[in-house]
Amino acid sequence: MAGRRRGWFRSGEDPWFEQARSALTAAFLDMDRRQSAADAAVVASEEIFPERELGRRWSPVRDTCYAAGEAYLTLTADMERDEQAGTRAPGREQRADAVVRQLGAAAREVDRFYHGARGQLEEATGLRRAVPELVARVTAEAARVRRLAVESEYAEYPSVRSAATAVDEALVTLEAVPAAERGRVRTAANQLDAASTLVSEALAQAPSRAGAARNAIASVTTRLAAVRTRAERIGPAHSALLREFNAASSADLADNERTSERHIAAADAALAGAKAAAAEHNPEPALDLTTTARGHLADAEQLVDAVTKRLSELRAVRDNPRERAEAVRFRLRDAQMLAVTRGLVSEWGSVLDAQVERLDRVSGSLTGRHPDYWAYVNELDTITEFIAGVVERMRKQPGQRRG
Repeated sequence: MAGRRRGWFRSGEDPWFEQARSALTAAFLDMDRRQSAADAAVVASEEIFPERELGRRWSPVRDTCYAAGEAYLTLTADMERDEQAGTRAPGREQRADAVVRQLGAAAREVDRFYHGARGQLEEATGLRRAVPELVARVTAEAARVRRLAVESEYAEYPSVRSAATAVDEALVTLEAVPAAERGRVRTAANQLDAASTLVSEALAQAPSRAGAARNAIASVTTRLAAVRTRAERIGPAHSALLREFNAASSADLADNERTSERHIAAADAALAGAKAAAAEHNPEPALDLTTTARGHLADAEQLVDAVTKRLSELRAVRDNPRERAEAVRFRLRDAQMLAVTRGLVSEWGSVLDAQVERLDRVSGSLTGRHPDYWAYVNELDTITEFIAGVVERMRKQPGQRRG
């Protein structure tokens, strides 16, 4: 190629070669400059924001530039051969003009692409350029917070220790990424920065941990006493269920009392461990243990409430069984009206009518000395859920005009 270019600038008898080369070279260099700038910006975008897929959009534009460049190289090689041979190729002016136009069109394609994604490309380029500065900044900050963690009186707190370990791991990850892979370097640097922030937050919160542990222990102690008091009602409530209702109505609650006692005992043990940890100036384990105690107490409360609420619910149904059934009938009538107003009777009318028959069968099931009120309640709830599902599906369907 260098030998060819030396030939371009030899004076010859035909001045057209010099003029044509000048126009072609100017068009080529203009396109090449624009292509190179766009290429570099796209590379930056693919590294920093690969999810934007600008490379995929750039590819056909780049191919257009390659094609124009190839036409330019082919023509200039032919021109040099003709000049050396002293020949005048037919249609050379038209061919040179066509290649200049092709180069110009490719340059305009580059401009259209670049200006269409200018904000994203310039953002990516700026971020890629700033990666070395980012690495220097976050590395220095990581060293600073790591030193603070080591020197802190709270260095052995689990939150501080784990956060400091995360910084060490993030630093190793950053150092392992090749510097040329700016996108990966930036991601690793941001992860290191986030890890450093966690160390700072852990150190800032550490002084308040002791007070938080004391408050949590006091709160759980109070709640434990309250749950024990509530648990005293579970035995009498379960006995009342067995006396007043069908045995099947409380079969699923038979183990609630024993299970709740185990949860209360586990909460008591966790609370004792929390108190011991706090006494040894280890507030974070104490806080973790109070969280464990709260979880056990919540489970115990649910078990107790399941029995007492079952008793209350069954007594209410026994006193007025029609009230619950009528509430379901009211929902069913609303659903039937919705089917009428939306013109969906042909699709959903028979389905909803079948629920009327189900309600009638359920209402007639309360027979004998100890009717199964719980089965009655469950069946009514099942019908209610089914009606709600039909209503939801009808509302999602386009309404039909009634003729």
